[in-house]
Amino acid sequence: MMASPAFAVVSGAGLGGAPAPPRSGAADRRRRGLQLPLLFGRDKGSCFPHAIRVASSGRRVVMRVGGVSGEVTIPDGKSDGMLSSDGSAQFQSDDLEVPSIDDELSIEGGNEGNIESSETDQGTEESNVEGMNKMAKESAAGEKLRVIPPPGNGEQIYEIDPTLKAYKYHLEYRYSLYRRVRSDIDQHEGGMDAFSRGYENFGFNRSAEGITYREWAPGALSAALVGDFNNWDPNADRMSKNDFGIWEIFLPNNADGSTPIPHGSRVKVRMDTPSGIKDSIPAWIKYSVQAPGDIPYNGIYYDPPEDEKYVFKHPQPKRPKSLRIYETHVGMSSPEPKINTYANFRDEVLPRIKKLGYNAVQIMAIQEHSYYGSFGYHVTNFFAPSSRFGTPEDLKSLIDRAHELGLVVLMDVVHSHASSNTLDGLNGFDGTDTHYFHGGARGHHWMWDSRVFNYGNWEVIRYLLSNARWWLEEYKFDGFRFDGVTSMMYTHHGLQVTFSGDYNEYFGFNTDVDAVVYLMLVNDLIHGLYPEAITIGEDVSGMPTFALPVQVGGVGFDYRLHMAVADKWIELFKRSDESWQMGDIVHTLTNRRWLEKCVTYAESHDQALVGDKTIAFWLMDKDMYDFMALDRPSTPNIDRGIALHKMIRLITMGLGGEGYLNFMGNEFGHPEWIDFPRGPQVLPSGKFIPGNNNSYDKCRRRFDLGDAEFLRYHGMQLFDEAMQHLEEKYG
Repeated sequence: MMASPAFAVVSGAGLGGAPAPPRSGAADRRRRGLQLPLLFGRDKGSCFPHAIRVASSGRRVVMRVGGVSGEVTIPDGKSDGMLSSDGSAQFQSDDLEVPSIDDELSIEGGNEGNIESSETDQGTEESNVEGMNKMAKESAAGEKLRVIPPPGNGEQIYEIDPTLKAYKYHLEYRYSLYRRVRSDIDQHEGGMDAFSRGYENFGFNRSAEGITYREWAPGALSAALVGDFNNWDPNADRMSKNDFGIWEIFLPNNADGSTPIPHGSRVKVRMDTPSGIKDSIPAWIKYSVQAPGDIPYNGIYYDPPEDEKYVFKHPQPKRPKSLRIYETHVGMSSPEPKINTYANFRDEVLPRIKKLGYNAVQIMAIQEHSYYGSFGYHVTNFFAPSSRFGTPEDLKSLIDRAHELGLVVLMDVVHSHASSNTLDGLNGFDGTDTHYFHGGARGHHWMWDSRVFNYGNWEVIRYLLSNARWWLEEYKFDGFRFDGVTSMMYTHHGLQVTFSGDYNEYFGFNTDVDAVVYLMLVNDLIHGLYPEAITIGEDVSGMPTFALPVQVGGVGFDYRLHMAVADKWIELFKRSDESWQMGDIVHTLTNRRWLEKCVTYAESHDQALVGDKTIAFWLMDKDMYDFMALDRPSTPNIDRGIALHKMIRLITMGLGGEGYLNFMGNEFGHPEWIDFPRGPQVLPSGKFIPGNNNSYDKCRRRFDLGDAEFLRYHGMQLFDEAMQHLEEKYG
């Protein structure tokens, strides 16, 4: 395959690394305008006040957001101030530092440029974001205020990469659409801050008077809340619908003041839909469980008493200068053939990661997924942590312990697609094919058997932005690795496509501009509200501007996951040793876009799955089972394999990027692949695939092998540990 484009650090112009085969699907390309129902907007009677939250110290503030002004009192140490709905726009505190919209944006190691705000088509953006532009960086109490910066002019990308000027029409269209959405959010939703807190309005929310439940389901003909609390009676708590397809019900407290829905109760929403009567788990559910012996999951009303809620004790670490990521899966992190728990991972695995010298842990399969074998990539409940591993409080305890150890915790978040499961997930939620997703072929990912979000739908944008914020706010994650971003950015999903490096492949009718704009919005949100947070995008296409800030015209990721390197090693394993060319290896490792940071790896979880081969297996194969004991003679395969295993990791970390990643167990050459428990199945084509008797034997990590001092695995582990500590000391 030919290389993808880049501007090389040394020469100033060059080619990027050859793209790896992506894991994505196909559909027809039909450009659609942004769908803006403008739910809760002023024109239709707002359900909620336009709002923005700031952190201060009990000061009164006058602000303008979307042409709306009002005076509010900001509570001490909290971010809960709500604006009223008509007003003017500035802080009125003399001791607050006010950042200017013209503050310089510095790109590390390269150009700097002022970010200037140009007018939108409506000519209203400056007034809409005036209050946000004037937010102070720190309060009098020293607490940093969280500000989502206004859009810039998006012009600096042409200085960084002059070749992009030939595609200015596409890039300006992309940026104008982004600015338009930002402007509409400011005007109709009270700004990105309020818009991204959808979980405070949708789903279950308790007040002093009772519980309000709201759900967006425009296709439903009727809806009722059912569960243990009302004996699953569909006539007991019927919901009402507004003009925008929002169903709502308020349940007052019981006569004795107790909550109308006890904590831990099973709940679902029963809807009469165009597809018939169905019980669905609420889309914004915070926890769902599968009872022993049951097939479907149940939504759980999760609101533990205060004395049972986990309280974070440790501050979040600062962003590391260079990321060294230990990629993990909680369920398979035990040496025993079982599903491991958050608690055991906290107590047994986190100290191991710290000792090995990694400074970040990336956790897969957090969002609830009803099919364990999907590795967490077929999400059914986006706001719920997987109940297989424990409770939400257990997960919070895990993250807090990681912070105590100084480890940054990244979540493998899936916004690229959703499970096609109609029983437990979003698919067909309101009985229609086009609710959260595109309809027809475009909304079905043929290779992944999953649904494709409609990123141009207003409520989908609200849902996904709120989802990203929820994990950062509620669970204190330090950032995300966004899965399957290539699949999002192109209507062909990167499947059956070889990215040659021609810029026409990135900026044309195959690009899903709505999806790219969503990625710009979510990066805006994350970096504005959580300046220390990290975003990594899994992109195999080499999309130019992918890892440049949104304000200069980029997509906004901090890092691109450099997937081509792993494929390069596999390519070399298939050749004789004499054909390994150092110049070719160095070129692949250093060939990346100027100013766009990369996280690189020799192998990740992809290479460890059954059907693929790890580097250790490529190099040593079956000899790993018989010749790894130190009290037995070695073989040439073992000696060569161990030496190359070490050198491949060393050169990949040294030259491959600004961050490094390793999947758990690969550091010591884990001798077994990953095979999730599964039964036999028959594919739609009629092909029969035997199962593994639902065994967990290969769905675990044999850390005991890496720790056994009498095995050669231990020496490989010690080398990786020394390598991590070397990088920590010298960079």
